[in-house]
Amino acid sequence: MVEPIFDYQFRLILIGDSTVGKSSLLKYFTDGKFAEISDPTVGVDFFARLIEVKDGTRIKLQLWDTAGQERFRSITKSYYRNSVGALLVYDICNRASFDNIPAWMSEARRHIEPHRPVFALVGCKLDLVNNGGQREVSKEEAKTFADQNGLFHIETSAKNGLNVEEAFSSVTQEVYNRIQSGEYKVEDGWDGIKTGYSRPTNLSYNFIEAEPAKFSCC
Repeated sequence: MVEPIFDYQFRLILIGDSTVGKSSLLKYFTDGKFAEISDPTVGVDFFARLIEVKDGTRIKLQLWDTAGQERFRSITKSYYRNSVGALLVYDICNRASFDNIPAWMSEARRHIEPHRPVFALVGCKLDLVNNGGQREVSKEEAKTFADQNGLFHIETSAKNGLNVEEAFSSVTQEVYNRIQSGEYKVEDGWDGIKTGYSRPTNLSYNFIEAEPAKFSCC
């Protein structure tokens, strides 16, 4: 007899301009705390976490944090193909970062094809607005853009954790729903979705809710 450690593995990628808050978002999701000082991502960083969808199925998320600077684009493009979901991240206090979202989305679709990724539009740094900062992207405008493009939209704060869990769980749930409907299938040569691993039931094992793992590439 074996018991699954996790049932599926999904690979998600975070994309968006530099300094919008991608790394802080990931660190809060995997570590449960805010990093007061966050160095710019160089190339690609990797994180992982186990979560459960609504029916209790265990999902291991491979999370790829990409650099937003143009000089790293040739590196990060290679990570698109094997992703099943993408979080399009912008800073609600930085208009340009939102204006660039269509270009990021187009690039992701082009490189992930022939697969159809699950997208979420994620606004970061909501805490700055709540503390008197200048909002440059209204929630209504972002929601309209998301609705027009079939995206889930949410505003978050990695400072206090507001809606961080929901940003990732929404994408995970939608990927799982597409597996259940038959739209997505496990395919050889594609790492976007993989089946899970199992362990003998006579071995001692403690389920780990979050398992941060990180390395820098290039």
